[in-house]
Amino acid sequence: MTPVVAFQGERGAFSEEAARKLLGNSIDVRPCETFDDVFAAVAGGEATCAVVPIENSLAGSVLRNYELLANADFTIAGEVFLPIRLNLIAKRGTKLDDVRRVSSHPVALAQCHRFIAEHHLEAKAAYDTAGSVKQLMESGSDEEAAIAGAAAAEIYGAEILANDIEDHRENYTRFLLVVSRGVEIPAGRTGGAPILHWKTTIFFRTPNKPGALFRALAAFALRDINLSKLESRPIEGRPWEYSFYVDLSGDAAEANVARAIEHLREMCETVRVLGSYPAGT
Repeated sequence: MTPVVAFQGERGAFSEEAARKLLGNSIDVRPCETFDDVFAAVAGGEATCAVVPIENSLAGSVLRNYELLANADFTIAGEVFLPIRLNLIAKRGTKLDDVRRVSSHPVALAQCHRFIAEHHLEAKAAYDTAGSVKQLMESGSDEEAAIAGAAAAEIYGAEILANDIEDHRENYTRFLLVVSRGVEIPAGRTGGAPILHWKTTIFFRTPNKPGALFRALAAFALRDINLSKLESRPIEGRPWEYSFYVDLSGDAAEANVARAIEHLREMCETVRVLGSYPAGT
């Protein structure tokens, strides 16, 4: 059965590129307007799985997706790191000197600040990089351009006026593959490469008392388990109290990791394993 993959944005978005890198080209895609719509599509059975960004190497974490992961009965099944190459895109025949305004997702605009300033362009926020190209082609303006990936230019019949305009070449986004618990991605997908390393993501909530977070993290330090990321999010209705997300090296089924998680449960109000999955490279 061909999996249906939900993602935020229009066709040609970086999320679609990440989905194809994870699962191959033999997929059906379901573009969604918001991240909430993406999770709803999977929960409602309209999509087999979803691919969502969780952090960017320059802009940081995608906080809404952390919140959605905590509230959904999903599991993380994979990850991929995608290099983000941004281009100035316009209608065919448009000259760079003619462009006065440029639109894109706010994060993409921020990543191209120097180029926008050097060319004295007015920046306009859009809900998606590829969506800004689609809207550009529908508007027909010769003074408008968009910032997006090369795939968006190809899909919507636009022209790339300038390549690789991001401020930093070391610009990557980490995407997660999420599925409803109990749903398996067909064998042979998730990249097809040998699994060299596993990663586990955990959600936990400590009691609000001195040293609680220190003791929680010590459950991993005592067992020499490497933590690659720690993210905190406010608890709704409990001002100045926080939930935490941790990425660690290893599989939750490994004895050492399993003991650390059980130790963590003894100290925390809530502990949930959001997934163990092949680590991206």
